[in-house]
Amino acid sequence: MFFEGFTLETREANGQRIRLRHGGSGPPLLLLHGNPQTHAMWHRLAPVLAQKYTVIAPDIRGYGFTEAPPVTPDSRHYAKREMAADLVALMRGFGHARFRVVSHDRGARVAHRLALDHPQAVEKLCTMDIIPTIEHFERADMHFALGYYHWFFLAQPHDKPERMILRDTEDWFDLHTSREPKDKSFFHPEARADYLAALQEPGTVTAICEDYRAAIGIDLEHDRASRAAGVKVQCPMLALWGAKGSLPKWYAPLEVWRGYAAGSLEGGPVNSGHYLAEEAPEECLGYLEKFL
Repeated sequence: MFFEGFTLETREANGQRIRLRHGGSGPPLLLLHGNPQTHAMWHRLAPVLAQKYTVIAPDIRGYGFTEAPPVTPDSRHYAKREMAADLVALMRGFGHARFRVVSHDRGARVAHRLALDHPQAVEKLCTMDIIPTIEHFERADMHFALGYYHWFFLAQPHDKPERMILRDTEDWFDLHTSREPKDKSFFHPEARADYLAALQEPGTVTAICEDYRAAIGIDLEHDRASRAAGVKVQCPMLALWGAKGSLPKWYAPLEVWRGYAAGSLEGGPVNSGHYLAEEAPEECLGYLEKFL
């Protein structure tokens, strides 16, 4: 069953309406999804993790069916610092001042900022298929520009990319999620339906673009300031990446992360493409069982 034993609801935190699922019992565990998805991407991991943990899986700001603040010239509402503040408030609303985080893609970028800004809140951090955003941009070359072309497309001024995507959101979704060739049956039908329904919600596509606009502006300002001040991830960290994806072709992920982690750091490849939790859930769970 899809998220068996979980409750689906909407809560307010940090002035935002946040849709989420929660279930299980034990130490609190926050799951953060990527783009262009929703918390539904955790459907194969969350029920297993809920056997040992109190699992809370929200749609991050602007994604899924969580509130999407308006566009601003500096995209400040979609700064990872603001998105992270939502999640600290959300977890406190559940009574959890300190918690563990498992995150993927854009959610992992939010999680990285969460660990930097709120070190007292994050007990352990797992990121999936990212290196720090600032490193991507500073190491950018032709391979990165071609492979992650969507970073530059989605970051174009409002509302140029939105207008193009909204002409056929399902076609864009299929093209965007085909980093490694896959047919439409790749995603669980309920998860895929949730992703597509969210893209039809007014404001969601614009929010996704604002997320990427923030990445080239206000997020970089925050990242440069943190690095200059020597602020690093203090908690134990697990960095995973898809062995069939782009990260191991372009970088040595653990070597990059060592420059940003003050605590223990471990990790490695998963036999998957970009969508680790949906392509190789058992392997992900094996890593998480040892780490969490």
